[in-house]
Amino acid sequence: MRNPGVVLILLIAAVLLVPLAMWGIPLYGLYSERLAGEARLAEAQSSRRIAILEAEARRESAVALAEAEGAAKANRIIQDSLGGPEGYLRYLQIQALAETRASLIYVPTEAGLPVTEARRLQE
Repeated sequence: MRNPGVVLILLIAAVLLVPLAMWGIPLYGLYSERLAGEARLAEAQSSRRIAILEAEARRESAVALAEAEGAAKANRIIQDSLGGPEGYLRYLQIQALAETRASLIYVPTEAGLPVTEARRLQE
């Protein structure tokens, strides 16, 4: 037959575990819902940050593109006013020469060769 001590221990365990389970299971449900809510909140915040960074990147790209287009239009206007690409390049060369502090400057000839110096240093 059955041992009365084992039956008594099982009965006491059942009497204690059933109320504990009835109390713990709803608490665990609340706990898991809270964790799930925190995870959804973290995901929403992360998605918001990503959307903000993407919008800033698009704005910076649009600004850079507008600046590049503006510079290209300005260069085209200057080029057209100076008689085309050759005149514009000559203008840029003159501007570069004006900004340099070199004591010796080689100027290309029609053949593309530099003019040799007749007098390098004046005495």
